[in-house]
Amino acid sequence: MRVLTSLVVLVAAAWFFYPLYPYPFEGIRLKLGLDLKGGVHLVLRVNTDDALRLDTETTMEQLRETVDGKGISSAVFTVMPPMQFKVEGIPQNQDGAFREAANEVQASYNRESGVGGTYTFTMKPNVVVQLREDAVTQARQTIERRVNELGVAEPVIAQTGTNNDQIIVELPGITEVARAEEIIRSTALLELKIVEDGPAGTKENLLQSRSGAIPNNMEVVPGVGDSSQRGERAETVFYLVRKVAVVTGRDLRNAKPTIDETGRPAVSFSLNQDGARKFGKATGENIGRRLAIILDGRVQSAPNIESRITDEGRISGGAFTQQEVQDLSLVLRSGALPASLTYLEKNTVGPTLGADSIRSGVIASAVGLLLIMLFMLVYYKLSGINAIVVLCFNLTILLGLMAYLGATMTLPGIAGFVLTMGIGVDSNVLIFERIKEELAAKRGVRQALDAGFSRVFLTLLDTHIASLISAAFLFQFGTGPIRGFATTLSIGLVANLFTSTFVSKTIFELVLSGRKVQTLSI
Repeated sequence: MRVLTSLVVLVAAAWFFYPLYPYPFEGIRLKLGLDLKGGVHLVLRVNTDDALRLDTETTMEQLRETVDGKGISSAVFTVMPPMQFKVEGIPQNQDGAFREAANEVQASYNRESGVGGTYTFTMKPNVVVQLREDAVTQARQTIERRVNELGVAEPVIAQTGTNNDQIIVELPGITEVARAEEIIRSTALLELKIVEDGPAGTKENLLQSRSGAIPNNMEVVPGVGDSSQRGERAETVFYLVRKVAVVTGRDLRNAKPTIDETGRPAVSFSLNQDGARKFGKATGENIGRRLAIILDGRVQSAPNIESRITDEGRISGGAFTQQEVQDLSLVLRSGALPASLTYLEKNTVGPTLGADSIRSGVIASAVGLLLIMLFMLVYYKLSGINAIVVLCFNLTILLGLMAYLGATMTLPGIAGFVLTMGIGVDSNVLIFERIKEELAAKRGVRQALDAGFSRVFLTLLDTHIASLISAAFLFQFGTGPIRGFATTLSIGLVANLFTSTFVSKTIFELVLSGRKVQTLSI
């Protein structure tokens, strides 16, 4: 039974590492990390002030709508980014009504009154902390979704930095680095807003009928003109649109590349149930008007609303290439970033460097393995063969388990690989030395073997568990390369404990079975 168990484990490990079915002869299944496979290492900072500014602007607009509804038309609202806004010109006789309206924002903002009907609203410190944390978490989750859409195997995406506002992104195997950077960095904020006026070639022309002033509930957004009519790349034009969006990217259900009626690449999208309800209501009430499709603060197209639309739309007119619409679909599906990103560091690891690392690692491991084998044969004679076989078992199980668990081999992982060989040899040395002591005490061979394995087992268990605890901490608090080392070491320790105590003794028993042995070559 012991022999069968050992063989089953060995064959299973070899199969996991190099399966012949269902992908015959396609090579090993072990995944390689960034430092071995090549790719890109990025460090990005999340500009969390953007999230604070957006929340401040949104809160201010909500308060403005409420105040307008109470007939306080003289109020002037001003944003003081990123976390303050001011309201001026509240008449004394309407002060009570304003204070009542302002109560709705006081859960998140402290209100300070000034002279002449002036109020300053400042975001509360606990809200600031929470918004910053949420912005970084949402940015990391959005980046994860985008990287998954790119099809990158074994990416590393983790928060880091003194303020925990930085994100490490490692993409093994990526060759189109510029494209990956653009996809990760793109904010992809989609907004659909009703157009009040435009397009016009300049802001002055656009606002001419309004004495050059932008109405409180509107904003001017740049966009591209209709290039299809001129047969050339569109120039910048300006639209006057409502500030409040009909739907945003949060209401998207899906987005995919398509072709518009002129044969140009475009992106079609569908809305979720709530978005479809809002879209249907807004388009039904504004038939005959234009609807601006705004991406990252720029109008991509502004088609006329010819009928009520519910759950589908299309982004076109942006002179997109096929690659651009594919990337735009990807970032829309993964959601908009809550804040902009700044690249702090970018390191590209070429495949040649990765191949050199693999070659160096393999050579180092092979030389180390050969020296260990030679030492075991010289020092422990025929019993050294047992140690060599166990060592080969150990390495096969280590590679098989890593492939089965989907663990990634990194350059530090190779160091863990070599360290595992050393631990394996150390375990055998402990057992063999104990057996030699028992033989020196004139015990029989079988008694010496039993005593050697049983008395060393607890010592090995102790040391392996202590090492596993250390590896667990490295994995929990480390990043990519350190985690690679911890993973290899952990799996190697488990494999070593099994082979040095179970497989090694099984080999001894197999050799001695049915024989009357007086001494042991050790």
